[in-house]
Amino acid sequence: MPMKPWIPVALLLALTAACAPKLAPVPTVVTPRFPEFVYPAPPDQTAAPDLALRQHDGWQYLQAGDVKSAERVYNDILKGHPDYFAAEAALGYVALARKDAKGSLDHFDRALGQQPQYAPALSGKGDALLALDRTDEALASLEAALAADPALPGLRSRVDVLKFRRVQEEIQDARRAAEAGRFPEARDIYTRAIAASPESALLYRELAIVEQRAGDADAALAHAQKATELDPSDARAFVVIGSVYESRQQWQQAAEAYGTAVALEPGGDLEARAEAMRDRAAFATMPEEYRGIAASPTITRAQLAALLAVRLSGVFRQSGTAQAVVITDTRATWAAPYILTVTRAGVMEVYPNHTFQPGGLVRRDDLAQAVSRVLGLVAQQHPGVAKRWADAHPSFSDVPAGHLSYPAAARAVSAGVMTADGGRFDLARPVTGAEAIAAVEKLDALARSAR
Repeated sequence: MPMKPWIPVALLLALTAACAPKLAPVPTVVTPRFPEFVYPAPPDQTAAPDLALRQHDGWQYLQAGDVKSAERVYNDILKGHPDYFAAEAALGYVALARKDAKGSLDHFDRALGQQPQYAPALSGKGDALLALDRTDEALASLEAALAADPALPGLRSRVDVLKFRRVQEEIQDARRAAEAGRFPEARDIYTRAIAASPESALLYRELAIVEQRAGDADAALAHAQKATELDPSDARAFVVIGSVYESRQQWQQAAEAYGTAVALEPGGDLEARAEAMRDRAAFATMPEEYRGIAASPTITRAQLAALLAVRLSGVFRQSGTAQAVVITDTRATWAAPYILTVTRAGVMEVYPNHTFQPGGLVRRDDLAQAVSRVLGLVAQQHPGVAKRWADAHPSFSDVPAGHLSYPAAARAVSAGVMTADGGRFDLARPVTGAEAIAAVEKLDALARSAR
């Protein structure tokens, strides 16, 4: 049997190397293909400068888009140096470039097994976890990378964006839970989101809304107040505060909260709500004689004077009318200042004997006279608005046109402030408290619409 020619080992190795595919020249990268990748810098470039150079060359291939050459370089490094975790991390980025997130995760985990605080591997692992839709774990890995190396370019902004995105997702989940009435679930989601973003006024405000809907007014108020501390310009948080106080019938505090909201974001119905709260706050401090008007089957002249003076204070302020009056029987009555306001404005009369008779019963004739005089003040301040009642001549079956009270009754009905049921005005019928309030509210609405 013929002998095979002997081939030296060195020659065999040379022939094998010649047959292997050669790497392209190391490119010069101007525009990186994967700028978001964090370069896995060698752990100690001075101890192994040749490895550091090869590590750099592999990264140049990768950023030039030559993934195969990059992979060969890093695999070759690991064959001779299995514990070179920078090359292992680089292979993780190679796998990411191939869109193999699961494979890249294995490489990053191996690198971190050797060096748990290696920032490039932590950052790459975060990218891999994001690609696998494991957002919470991704955020934790990126935050760990930032803690390990705060100087990593662009990482802090990526963490902030990811936190915001996560918070937005949680907000949507919480809102859906709240809309479905699952308040404990919504509360838990907001609490977790606040733990991640403790400076977010929006999260505290939305949690306040959930607590309010769940019936926990104390928690709602505390969270809304925290929102305004974090962001004093959060008008909607002040609205929540106002609504909590309103539900507790703390009218003055509600008025202040709504008023702040209006100052921050003018418009809408908040001004009316603030005004209503101010009215209720004022009402709460009024004597029982005033607070009992709504439920009273009849009212006195003192009650009507107070009702007009309080509810139509704006009309009286603008009128500029201040007649000199002498009244001898109101000094001891609770309504004395209100009586003075309406008599000096000429809306209610003082009798020839200088008495007002505050305890006198108010009839529809009396109310019509007062309404007519208020309409006169409104017409002086806003002449155009008087057209709706100036030339009207309604017909009443019980009040002929020549009657002394007809002009006042006609004006009150034509302006829509009083009614004539069945065509009768009923001048002598006593006025109920509810009827008087309704008439004054219509006068107030008319005056406001004329502004």
